[in-house]
Amino acid sequence: MISAVKTTKSPRGFTLIEIVMVLAIAAIIMGGAVGMMVFSSDEHALRNASGEIEVLAKRARTIAMLHQTPYALEFREGVVRLLPLAQAGNIERRTAGGRRVGGEPVEQAGEHQQYVLKGGTNVLVRRWDSLEWLPAVKDSIHVWRFDPTGLCEPISVRLVLDKSWSEDTYHPLTASVRNSQLEAR
Repeated sequence: MISAVKTTKSPRGFTLIEIVMVLAIAAIIMGGAVGMMVFSSDEHALRNASGEIEVLAKRARTIAMLHQTPYALEFREGVVRLLPLAQAGNIERRTAGGRRVGGEPVEQAGEHQQYVLKGGTNVLVRRWDSLEWLPAVKDSIHVWRFDPTGLCEPISVRLVLDKSWSEDTYHPLTASVRNSQLEAR
């Protein structure tokens, strides 16, 4: 007896064309991901620096209120420092041997912290009554004051890294970012 049922074997596996197409799509996706990571590194550096400056500002406000003494953030080339207002804005002059002009180094009282800007990030400051951005360059120090009452000067800080920039405007009552803009290229 002959059976009328016909059995066919279904193909198991992928053809070479299907495998090549999947690999090509995966390569395109990976290329886009690497491109996004390169652009996002500037964005990450700017967001990190912006966040650190905001933390220092909130800390300066809190310390000023707790100690009932004015504190400040000092913007110098490549660094943002938190220190008592009485010590802010001093240009440190040193001899070739590393000694301060006028004698031995003096022990500084009060809370001190600093954040070093990484990767060639430049900082610019705009005061509340100005349209001009003032860069923190060598021998140019910008001081942002925090009073014991909890108030601070309304200020904007711009961070520039290559062609990318971040701009934060701070609230005078809370020392937190009120408005933020970022352009990463």
